[in-house]
Amino acid sequence: MSKTYRIGIDVGGTFTDLACVDDAGTLTFVKTPSTPEDQSVGVLTGLGDLADRLGVDLAGLLSATDRIVHGTTVATNALLERKGAKVGLLTTRGHRDVLEMREGLKPDRYNLLMPPPEPLVPRQLRRGVTERVAHDGTVLAALDEAELDAEIARLRSAGVEAVAVAYLHSYRNPAHERRTAERLAALMPDAYVTLSSEVLPQIKEFERVSTTVVNAYVGPAVRRYLASLERRLAEIRFEGALFIILSQGGVVPLREAARLAAATVLSGPAGGVAGSRYVAALTGARNLIPFDMGGTSTDISLVADGSIALSAAGGLAGERIALRSLDIISIGAGGGSIARVDASGILQVGPDSAGSKPGPVCYGQGGTEPTVTDANLLLGYLDADHFLGGRRRLDEAGAIAVMDRLAARLGTTRDEAAAGIYRLVNLKMADGIRLMTLRRGVDPRGFAILSFGGAAGLHAVEVAREMEVGRVIVPAMASVLSAWGMLNGDLRYEVSRSHLADTARLDPSALAALFRPLETEATGRLRAWFDGPIRLERSAQMRYGEQIFEVDVPLDGLDLAAPGSVAALTERFHRRHEELYTYASPGQEVVLVNVQVAAVGAVEAVAPAEAAPADDRPISPVRMRRAFFDRWREVPVYAFEALKAGCRLTGPALIEAETTTVVLGEGDTLTADRFGWLDIRLRPGA
Repeated sequence: MSKTYRIGIDVGGTFTDLACVDDAGTLTFVKTPSTPEDQSVGVLTGLGDLADRLGVDLAGLLSATDRIVHGTTVATNALLERKGAKVGLLTTRGHRDVLEMREGLKPDRYNLLMPPPEPLVPRQLRRGVTERVAHDGTVLAALDEAELDAEIARLRSAGVEAVAVAYLHSYRNPAHERRTAERLAALMPDAYVTLSSEVLPQIKEFERVSTTVVNAYVGPAVRRYLASLERRLAEIRFEGALFIILSQGGVVPLREAARLAAATVLSGPAGGVAGSRYVAALTGARNLIPFDMGGTSTDISLVADGSIALSAAGGLAGERIALRSLDIISIGAGGGSIARVDASGILQVGPDSAGSKPGPVCYGQGGTEPTVTDANLLLGYLDADHFLGGRRRLDEAGAIAVMDRLAARLGTTRDEAAAGIYRLVNLKMADGIRLMTLRRGVDPRGFAILSFGGAAGLHAVEVAREMEVGRVIVPAMASVLSAWGMLNGDLRYEVSRSHLADTARLDPSALAALFRPLETEATGRLRAWFDGPIRLERSAQMRYGEQIFEVDVPLDGLDLAAPGSVAALTERFHRRHEELYTYASPGQEVVLVNVQVAAVGAVEAVAPAEAAPADDRPISPVRMRRAFFDRWREVPVYAFEALKAGCRLTGPALIEAETTTVVLGEGDTLTADRFGWLDIRLRPGA
């Protein structure tokens, strides 16, 4: 009987990761250098490597693959590098400067020298159109179609590639935006058109306009990439389903991802969070700090009591994106982070990165500045002869040369410079965990760190020590957990609407009625590309009367039509507000702002195979290596894949897999769990 496969693909800043699971549950994974100039090149190279690893040809692998889930950074890179489409904005006359006025506050309000952000749409391409809809949806002024056609002609003559349409109060009545889309289809048929009433049908004008503009800015690049990838895969006999994972952790078909391109800006990290939630379920460690350290950055999130948080307060590169996304903090600290001496003679690490090209100096691809990876090599944590399972020989001499130059500028030794880089990047990542936990009223000591990403194992234990976290978990697929996690991401379609109401005057029957059309729409949309069972997740965005921000309140298990539903809703808001901000104000007015429904189609989880049990024989290291643990010493190096369920080790030690290395500190203990994953307990008082 022939095998069938499912493949997850995560494109990172340095490596593209692929995880493949067959119908027997066997996991195979590979890493290949990313190709930022055209991500599909790295994807197809990785698929070829995966086919080689499985002992089949590429066409045979793809013809036997029924599902590919892909996390892409096309939208992320377009926004970060300001290389998106030339965008025009059509908006209500008199409102074209919303993008520059923003919310009336500077991002850094006390910085008197801060220049104003440069809008993605220059003023001459922001065109006002005569039309007006009231806050209740009443048409106060009809759409002037002659004027609209003239403005569209101006955008066309200016060479605009994408058009964002955001009229005032279109979330209550989208008729004018829809008619505008019809005129754009007739007059600019090749343009990428995005409507605010479809992207974010909610109040708050700046957030709605900004999100719609971002969608238009990155949309053409995302659409081109997805179309190219789909075509190239079809040429190699792939006939299965191709999905993209969105920032909120759900997976959708290509057409939906191309329509809602702004929802892909956290596509890759979302796979890691989805995988983290599944790890929490498998291990019983329901409180986790997912710690994803790659070559360019480190992403930190939170799994609390087995659940992950969604937030609509996100953004990227200074642009507001008010779509719901997984709550992830990203910091400029990765294996490729560059170390330098600033004007004050102080050592700095990151946020600049050597990326995949040229990469760290030790990669031998033309890098000229010392990085975290170079420091790890010189500290003995990486083996120059066994990197990537021996497929790449690291240039130790090159790393020594650049580290010596850095040490000379610091007035210190090479070893001290490398140890300083290691220590400093650990402190930066610990600060990221503080932002995710302590700054939100969460005590990290009640959590375990889930270490994943190619570089995380080298640093996770010391970061945990800095945070007084006593436990670190490292799965066998740690270096590709984001790609593996995508295979466990459910299909998801979200719908939201604004409805401003004081909960003290809200009738329970009216509350239930708010959700019904959203439930119908979400279920219908998901049913178009999913034929399995669907569950609905309801939530509300609420605030106290004088606040200007909302809190997302999950409504799972709440009977919306019950007589006490409004009181229960209000109580849930108070409780959620206290969880987030450490206080609640039961005597204040509570306002319902937005209602949201997600239709979720659950996919079959990919259960990892259990490891063979350990016997009574002590495990032997594969070699000894000189490494720096407060001082230079000979430490044992163990093969990750050789650790059987139940075996125990005590540090200092190094655990090597083909695509990751784990540093175990002195006195720390490691136990391999039933999957052969590493469960590390830090020495008490460390």
